[in-house]
Amino acid sequence: MSLIQSNRLGISRRDFLNISGRFGVTSTLLAAGGLGAGLTLSSLARAAESEQQRRYQTEPKFQLRFGASGFNARNLDIQKSGQLFFARDLEERTNGAIRVEFMGSNEVCNQLDCVSKAQQGIVDIFSASTQNSAGGAPYLNVLDFAYMFPSVASMFHFFYDSRSETLLREPLRQRHNLQFLFTHCDLRGLMMGLSWADKPLVTSLEQLQGTKNRVTGTQLGRIAMEQLDLNPVPVAWEETLDGLRQGLLDGAETWMSAVAYAGMAPVVSQAVDLRFFAGTEHTAMNLSKFESLGSELQEQVMESAYAAQIFTQGMNEAGRYQIVGASEHPAAGTVFAEHNVRVAPLSDEIRAEAERRCAPEFNPEPWEQWRERLNAWAGDVDIYQEIHTIAREIPRDMAAVNVAPKRWWRT
Repeated sequence: MSLIQSNRLGISRRDFLNISGRFGVTSTLLAAGGLGAGLTLSSLARAAESEQQRRYQTEPKFQLRFGASGFNARNLDIQKSGQLFFARDLEERTNGAIRVEFMGSNEVCNQLDCVSKAQQGIVDIFSASTQNSAGGAPYLNVLDFAYMFPSVASMFHFFYDSRSETLLREPLRQRHNLQFLFTHCDLRGLMMGLSWADKPLVTSLEQLQGTKNRVTGTQLGRIAMEQLDLNPVPVAWEETLDGLRQGLLDGAETWMSAVAYAGMAPVVSQAVDLRFFAGTEHTAMNLSKFESLGSELQEQVMESAYAAQIFTQGMNEAGRYQIVGASEHPAAGTVFAEHNVRVAPLSDEIRAEAERRCAPEFNPEPWEQWRERLNAWAGDVDIYQEIHTIAREIPRDMAAVNVAPKRWWRT
């Protein structure tokens, strides 16, 4: 736990473990998530006791194991991607008919293997980035075409749209036994390590060419990086911090909130806002388990997913600037300001140049094999073009918080 995280929560890791030992990990996590940044040791203990009493006053019909990779109350206070919100909302919405056992902090699964453990039924619900999950569910690569999404708003627009059922969610159900529930939305850039601390702020693609950068499990993300001469190196998320600290990597492709929540800010010197493909920390469910709930509880799961999608849309957008400091001039007290992380905003012209170099629209050949494969899995539609078109139905400069929420599973 970093100093900033400890100060924000106001309690030590040891105190947190003592309380969770008395009232259960899930009840304590839900209590911490509800109290937010102002919690104290005494208020957390009272809230955890109250949560435990609330959650155990009725016998559940279903107890669902939620493998949340590395997430916990501390880092969800930084990246507000909705996992604890969803768990609490689902329990309350079903009046205890569903009880969620939240298992974060890589307790039962990590970014790379949560998806396979959900498919196997070891966990019922999981959270991890779609990019890391693409190794076990290759259709998730469909989100990672370079510059398919021009803005974070365009991403929310797609996930709320009923056409996302046909283009994304139904193929995931058919091919990977997964019910896609909701997701946080961001766009990936390059987070440069300490070896870049004394270098000029990145303002051009030429400064980045030839660098060695960590890539997630996404195959399409690697294509984008290869076209930009960014030398993608597959490295586990948990090992990325040491790679940046020791100079084994120049940088890592990820989004700025991920740097902050994962405690990577001390080893990141520049956050280059390339925005070259999606960053989606999603939550999904084993489809067979979802179908076993029956229609009434299935609808409640979807309503909680819808509420969590709205939560992430507003809360994480605010958190990016007010907590992370994901702007050219990070505000005092943000994670980036505390660790002197310089944000390289890049100009629209530079990002347009990157798009011309690597996007399928302008450079189709490197993408052909994967595009044909994904098209076939989607039912013989041009999946890139379909999503690309939907993503451009709203103004390019629309604020993400102004995208109108819609229940995507209803037409």
